[in-house]
Amino acid sequence: MYARSVFMGLLVFSAVVATGASPAKKAAAGPSDAELIASAMKAAPASVAKDATIVAMEAGGTMRTIRKGTNGFSCMPDNPTTPGPDPMCMDANAMAWAHAWMGHKPVPAGKVGFMYMLAGGTDASNTDPYATKPTANNHWVKTGPHVMIVGGDQAFYDSYPKAADHDTSVPYVMCAGTPYQHLMAPVK
Repeated sequence: MYARSVFMGLLVFSAVVATGASPAKKAAAGPSDAELIASAMKAAPASVAKDATIVAMEAGGTMRTIRKGTNGFSCMPDNPTTPGPDPMCMDANAMAWAHAWMGHKPVPAGKVGFMYMLAGGTDASNTDPYATKPTANNHWVKTGPHVMIVGGDQAFYDSYPKAADHDTSVPYVMCAGTPYQHLMAPVK
């Protein structure tokens, strides 16, 4: 996942944005729950999204469940602070992988996860899972609609291209050689 997009998106998903302009003004309201649900459901096929749990990260960094699901997938709405659309939907193993990434912790062993980002992804570094902006050395990329496989063993990733500058129209390994490497597979 990405520094700013996929996985940084997990870090900064915000359901409420405050203006803080003056005490006399009310804080700007964030998107409604209905808007957050609609955004999150764009991440996965309708057959998955309709029964998925919908979660959003609050301004303070805590996760809020907007709608409880029944199929083991959790979907998050677009992160309004990133330049492009990046809603995502993942199974429980991918969520555990994402929590490890966000917490700079080891990836759970033996738990392969699956993620959808069918609305595409925001620009992100292909080499630094924690980059927050492009630099001369972090190989920023833009991805369209895709799915991801996370938590695979090294032999799995060895079957795919790992170049820092790659063709994003074919499957490739993002953040290769880091504990957070994952397969990116375009779907359009």
